[in-house]
Amino acid sequence: MLQDFFKCTRLPPKKAVKKPSLPSKLYLHFCRVDTLEQLEKKIFTVQPVEFESLAIHIFNQQYLHNTLYNRYCNQLQIDPTSVNKLQDIPFLPISLFKQFSVTTTEFTPELMFESSRTTGSTPSVHPVKKASLYQQSILQGFEHFYGKPEQYSFLALLPSYLERSNASLVYMMEYLMQQTSLPGNFYLHNPEALYRQLLDNEKKEIQTLLIGVTYALLDFAAQFPMELKHTLVMETGGMKGRREEMTREEVHAELIQQLGVSEVHSEYGMTELLSQAYARANGVFECPPWMKVLARNEEDPFDIYTPGTPGKGVANIIDLCNLYSCAFIATDDLVSIQANNQFKVLGRLDNADVRGCNLMYTN
Repeated sequence: MLQDFFKCTRLPPKKAVKKPSLPSKLYLHFCRVDTLEQLEKKIFTVQPVEFESLAIHIFNQQYLHNTLYNRYCNQLQIDPTSVNKLQDIPFLPISLFKQFSVTTTEFTPELMFESSRTTGSTPSVHPVKKASLYQQSILQGFEHFYGKPEQYSFLALLPSYLERSNASLVYMMEYLMQQTSLPGNFYLHNPEALYRQLLDNEKKEIQTLLIGVTYALLDFAAQFPMELKHTLVMETGGMKGRREEMTREEVHAELIQQLGVSEVHSEYGMTELLSQAYARANGVFECPPWMKVLARNEEDPFDIYTPGTPGKGVANIIDLCNLYSCAFIATDDLVSIQANNQFKVLGRLDNADVRGCNLMYTN
């Protein structure tokens, strides 16, 4: 089936790399690589100068213990001893999460996340070995950008996600709600209840985070315009086919006008990842320290631009928290890399599956 995948993608062949001449070369190489247990302890304390080294250690372990990733690397004739920088690492096409169980080592998953079927007839599936790993990513990622979750009331308008029982975003919001004694709830078909809770929080000056799937937030704001002074409004998930596509700038302008906020925040995540990026203003996303977004050439998927170099391309994501699946994922999202490793999401590749996390981009 992998052979069929390479044929149908019509990717240019990777230039052949000479294989190690002696098995002992590989043996000695992998003897120097940290174990998965050692790597797990380093993910959430990684410093910028350590990121590349940790990523390469994780690449080596996933080359050894992820059967699918190993086969993919071998198809590309990758010599693991020659992977010495981020651009050398092979990125697994995200579409393979639809066809295979992407796991590093064999395990019984504690969590099983599944994407929305708006992305195609076959959803992506992400088996998660340790719930604690995702919980730590949720907590430390949120604290990195917004502070302690116990300071917030979390209100979630996520109808497209609540209609499924295994959405990672719902799990994330449930976990954040558990960290605080302030009001927290999901709203499926009761926007009036959300309106009343927001009014109550505003009256009591409770710091609130309202997160909503984009189309539902727009519908809510049109029905219940108000002035929010103590609430962060965060959009995610796109239109899900429920509304005509809009640019992120248009969405934010409408929400700012209807809800009286100065900025609209955004969340960027997906079923295949265990980490999220956040945009606190103007749709400019930032990653937590254990996550990085690179750009590859749209015409040559093996041409990965130098990390941190501003420019446009297709997003390759490194999520070190994906220790037990695959930490290196080639997405179909078009991005613009900004200074300081920030990025904007511009849209989708032509003929890529429609995913809810993206808004239309226009030049």
